[in-house]
Amino acid sequence: MAIWQTPFSLEDLDLRGKNTLSDHLGIAFTERGDDFLKARMPVDHRTLQPIGIMHGGASCVLAETVGSVAANYCVDLKTHYCVGLEINTNHIRQAKDGFVMGTAKAIHIGKRTHVWAIEIHHESGYLVSINRLTMMVLER
Repeated sequence: MAIWQTPFSLEDLDLRGKNTLSDHLGIAFTERGDDFLKARMPVDHRTLQPIGIMHGGASCVLAETVGSVAANYCVDLKTHYCVGLEINTNHIRQAKDGFVMGTAKAIHIGKRTHVWAIEIHHESGYLVSINRLTMMVLER
């Protein structure tokens, strides 16, 4: 059963992020299912720290982007919207190049809050970080 309340395409999501931080970092939405949303981000000069590995903050940006966008499409965007309350990230393994993919799945979708789990994997398959994002649902 699909969790989405507002219809969307992957192209809609990329257009929504134009001229924002996610656009600057090259984040692009790549896949959606009935209960998940996935986006990818390059590991390059925009997302590396000086020692040559992906900055932990970049992981947080990818996680919050994909989780926040997913949460917003689980409400009626004509009457409500979602904003982040808290994010927790555990860095598991470093990424030095290529792409990382973030997959958001809902743990809880309530009337006032959502909790999302976002796993970030390197394109070669290994786990980079696990993230938990809490969102608040607000009326317009």
